[in-house]
Amino acid sequence: MNKIPRGTLQEQTFYEQVGGEPTFRRLVHRFYQGVAEDPLLRPMYPEEDLGPAEERLALFLMQYWGGPRTYSDNRGHPRLRMRHVPFKVDRAAHDAWLKHMRDAVDSLELSPEHETQLWNYLTYAAASMINAAD
Repeated sequence: MNKIPRGTLQEQTFYEQVGGEPTFRRLVHRFYQGVAEDPLLRPMYPEEDLGPAEERLALFLMQYWGGPRTYSDNRGHPRLRMRHVPFKVDRAAHDAWLKHMRDAVDSLELSPEHETQLWNYLTYAAASMINAAD
């Protein structure tokens, strides 16, 4: 019987398949470049510098997709909806968030399969954060 060598695509996490930490750091950095200039989204980030928010999202996404558990080690359970309760997240905020994330995803030039998998998760996550009517 032929064994599949260790480290083949079947055994790799999504995180590893798309390039690991550098890929997620590029994604999140590009996303926050858009957020920094967005009049609707920028007020939702209380830090003067978006760096802390960028770091949190990068660590969360890396962990979610099979990378290191640094996010949970530092912050506990993600509790995404709870963490977003203080902010009005309506359809307009959802759409703005996805616009910047779409630009960021496109900038990665992932394979179509990986891009679809990532985008499906991001659209689901964005929809689940809506907590206010328009």
